[in-house]
Amino acid sequence: MIRHAWMGTAVVVTVAFASVSAAAETAVLKARFVYEGDAPKPKPTTPQGGFCGGFPLIDESLLVDPETNGIRNVILYVYTGPGGAVLPASEPPKKVHELTNQDCRFEPHVLLARAGDTLKITNQDMAGHNTNVNFFANPPANFVTAIGDSVQVAMPNPEPAPIPVECNIHPWMKAYIVVLDHPYAAVSDKDGTLTIEGLPAGRPISFRIVHEALRSALDEVRIKDQWWPLERNRLEIMIHPGINDLGDIVVPARAFR
Repeated sequence: MIRHAWMGTAVVVTVAFASVSAAAETAVLKARFVYEGDAPKPKPTTPQGGFCGGFPLIDESLLVDPETNGIRNVILYVYTGPGGAVLPASEPPKKVHELTNQDCRFEPHVLLARAGDTLKITNQDMAGHNTNVNFFANPPANFVTAIGDSVQVAMPNPEPAPIPVECNIHPWMKAYIVVLDHPYAAVSDKDGTLTIEGLPAGRPISFRIVHEALRSALDEVRIKDQWWPLERNRLEIMIHPGINDLGDIVVPARAFR
């Protein structure tokens, strides 16, 4: 196990990649986020009777697959803030993304969107819900969604961080919305795997790692048996044309609350 001393500069990780023509302009980044140590079991959430009392709900803030130790709902995106990546301009698709109240939880738990997209909040439950979206750069939204109802919310501006979504009626219901000014982001699935496509190739790019259960800062991760220090949850990766596979990114258990 090798630990690299922090030198106060961005850490550049060069990864193995599938060789393609040097003229290729884009690249793919793959990674799998893994929990170091024994996988924690999610705590059950027990609603006080009523409609929601019929569902086997759990605390979704930290979901680790017991078979693979993969961490679900890790967000990885290209960081474009101060000192971050400069990306080519791209036309926003102006999509409508649905965030559903279903079985007394939000689905999906993490929603990725771009500035200019629209958020459509629907209620498929036989109970009313409240949706409180605590935007910073966009107008905050806080409303009740009746049974079978839907509400649309404009998101014209990128947000500086993942935005929490809560139901004030059912306090265990939480989700997160990521609104970026570019398409280079992904959320890890059940076994911790994620893929970002279409990245500009041939230069280092700064990525930010975010997860709701992390402590205030993630200071290091292990990639290919080496521990790499991070600065404010950011990792700079040399992106080559073709497929860039980071393999397992191991996150120490102490990094989580």
